[in-house]
Amino acid sequence: MMISPILAVHIAAGSLAIVSGFAALAVAKGERLHRVFGTVFFVSMLINSALAVYLAFFGPPIGAGGAPPSASVPVAILTFYLVATAWMTVRRQERHVGPFEVGAFLAASCVAAALLIFGVQAAGIPAERLQGFPMRYYIFASFAAFAALFDLKVILAGGISGVARIARHLWRMCFGLFFASAFFFVGQQKILPAFLHGWPALVPAFAPLVLMIFWLLRVRLTNRFRNVAIQSA
Repeated sequence: MMISPILAVHIAAGSLAIVSGFAALAVAKGERLHRVFGTVFFVSMLINSALAVYLAFFGPPIGAGGAPPSASVPVAILTFYLVATAWMTVRRQERHVGPFEVGAFLAASCVAAALLIFGVQAAGIPAERLQGFPMRYYIFASFAAFAALFDLKVILAGGISGVARIARHLWRMCFGLFFASAFFFVGQQKILPAFLHGWPALVPAFAPLVLMIFWLLRVRLTNRFRNVAIQSA
């Protein structure tokens, strides 16, 4: 089966993002390799999520009874937002906010509202209720609203610093990786080898969340990362 060049780049960028994302989590934080893998993950995820928006509008139609293609647009924008804000968190000078942070807050708020609307619409369609689409939209909407509230907190506080800055970067990058890995390992079962069909696919799909919890605990409970946060100011 022939695939379009746009879809091929989308798949390649997503695959590269998954590999580089796990690599960034595996190496020492703050070191050169971590920065290299993190940069590759950042660029790959931006390309992947931007092309997901394009494919949702201009890609081939999905089968009857599924979610409308445009419904995946808010999720793709949410992924783009997570990775972009995670990157800017460590690029931005500590205790400083600007138009980017305000724009990110507005973007997350709009995504939450759009997903809520999709959820309400899906609740009125029997085929979508049977497939659980309303609940999926509500979960993503709640997550986007949660992220937006944290943005608002940072804006009102005039910025972020120290351990909280590292933690913000970490959980946003990890959720971006989780979205990519879950879509691939759970959502693309038909192209995976047989040993990854069913529940075994959940291991790599949810690994980013497990690793996120591990690193967040290390960041919050150890002095090592507290010192790194101060030195990076």
